[in-house]
Amino acid sequence: MHTRIKAAVVASMLSLICSSGVARAAELPAGIPPTKSTLSGRDPAVLALLDEYYDLIAMASPEGASTRGDLRFNDKLGDVSAAALASQRAQSASILERVRKLDRAKLADADALDADLLEYTLDLSLRSAKFLPEQMPINALDGPHVQLPQLYLSVPLSTEKQVADYVTRLEQIPVLIDQQIANMREGMKAKRVPPKVVLADTVAGIRLHCGPEIAKDPSVSAFYTPLRSRPSGDATAARASKAIASGIVPAFEKLAAFMEKEYIPACRESIGAAEGVDGIGFYDLQLRFHTTTPMSAKEVHELGLAEVARIKGEMMRVIDETDWPEKGRYSGEERFAKFVEYLRKDPRFYFSDEQEMLRGYRDIAKRIDPELPRLFATLPRLSYGVRPIPRFAAPSSPAAYYYPGSVRSGVPGYFMVNTYDLKQRPKYGMISLTLHEAVPGHHFQGAIADEVDNQHPYRTTLWYTAYGEGWALYAESLGREMGDDARSAANPNGRGLYSDPYDYFGRLSDEIWRACRLVVDTGMHAFGWSRQRAIDYMLANSAGTELDTVSEIDRYIGWPGQACGYKIGEIKIRELRDRATKALGEGFDRRLFHDEVLGAGSIPLAVLEKRMDRWIERQKALSRPSGSGNDNAAR
Repeated sequence: MHTRIKAAVVASMLSLICSSGVARAAELPAGIPPTKSTLSGRDPAVLALLDEYYDLIAMASPEGASTRGDLRFNDKLGDVSAAALASQRAQSASILERVRKLDRAKLADADALDADLLEYTLDLSLRSAKFLPEQMPINALDGPHVQLPQLYLSVPLSTEKQVADYVTRLEQIPVLIDQQIANMREGMKAKRVPPKVVLADTVAGIRLHCGPEIAKDPSVSAFYTPLRSRPSGDATAARASKAIASGIVPAFEKLAAFMEKEYIPACRESIGAAEGVDGIGFYDLQLRFHTTTPMSAKEVHELGLAEVARIKGEMMRVIDETDWPEKGRYSGEERFAKFVEYLRKDPRFYFSDEQEMLRGYRDIAKRIDPELPRLFATLPRLSYGVRPIPRFAAPSSPAAYYYPGSVRSGVPGYFMVNTYDLKQRPKYGMISLTLHEAVPGHHFQGAIADEVDNQHPYRTTLWYTAYGEGWALYAESLGREMGDDARSAANPNGRGLYSDPYDYFGRLSDEIWRACRLVVDTGMHAFGWSRQRAIDYMLANSAGTELDTVSEIDRYIGWPGQACGYKIGEIKIRELRDRATKALGEGFDRRLFHDEVLGAGSIPLAVLEKRMDRWIERQKALSRPSGSGNDNAAR
């Protein structure tokens, strides 16, 4: 599933740049200098623009800044008022205008790349801003009732000042809620509202944070979680209790009433983005934003159909290797459907105890860890852990997600696992899920980007879905190159960690799930598919459970285009590896290949392709002799 790399939820630049208001750079806190790069040999004009942009992002999402170890705004929340948004967008446009005036021909490669990325980011974000995304801040997956109560997981809380800053943020939540309600009211006036179906469980989710038991005893609130170890009579804990009882509870009561009585009744019955007030142009831009390609909805849809057919053929062959007693009884699509039904119903594939499930994930993680040096020359310093998704968020959350940390902030990364309704959480998907969300997927990706030397810190604020989720999906395939049966040139059919055919079927099910997304996302948003048709298509072509499938479809409805980034990014990374393997032959070193893919942080796919082509040429020039620490593994 996706990563929650945004300040609170998968932090795409769209939400950071376009949905959060900020102060002008001139309004940085007194006594705290603006961010200045210490990079040597770089163009001063480029660095000045990067510094300005970095400060802009830090103020747009103070929570994200805290996660990255920038504590200048550690006691603040993002400002999404109309005035702040207008100011932020004006500054973004000003930076973009100045970036475009730079003479790229006179810039060194590093400066030219940073300028190109900055121009790409700002141009696409300002195009997106025209659709006023702040007017729809709540959907099936996200909203203040999901993001804010989990803030403590990703911000530093190791000093008294940091804990006090967290409480100060709690005190500001009512203002943020009021701003979001105001934005949604403007959306109602413009008929810019989400499909009603994605808000079906929202009111109940909001009310979890404003019940009478919380007003009576604030210590039971999720917001109070990091204060629970404080001694009796602690002043900071008392402030938190007051902020929750007198501020957060009334604010969430107000939000719940607004959603129930005003907003949801005004939302639309249709589900497709093309049927919304902004039409197909909005969806086309979402596809471009999340895939970082010019692919049309039709091209994405057809790619998805082809990938589903390819992967399903392999899944059918794996069924033969299982001990399913009825595998010889059926054929064709009926055989696939009956086998998947068996997987969904047989209790052998499910846990009955939450702690046993968490131990299972931690065991997989520690089986993966010692394999990583054979696949990567650079390992991140930042550690990671496995935690359950908080109970209040679990019913509407995916099977898992990742919360980033930072060495600078002293916060580890967390692989968050959904332990709600264990009968819907199959064991056969655990290996691929761990590889995707933890290592070498999102944790490697985020931590390595955060730790890269000689790179401007603005690069740590970038997030491109196709690159980020494409890498994490590619990481799932690396499980075949781990363990005693690792796939290699000498053992091309090895399945590594997926030696159990059920685990391998689960890995293929996860891959076809991402291929199905290309079909159903475009189907619903561009080609008039119904919600039920999308659900039926996913269930018919994967081993996903019904709970996960329905949750995922509602996510796609509320987040158009995002789900298309995974497979498109993974296909590009796989294509680049095949290209490098063919070009370098015995000189191909997968450890260096992976380091190069991750070494620049999140970048658009076209930029990644140019980077890897340059790397291939450098490797050719080095004429690396075969056998020099190279495990020339096949893809």
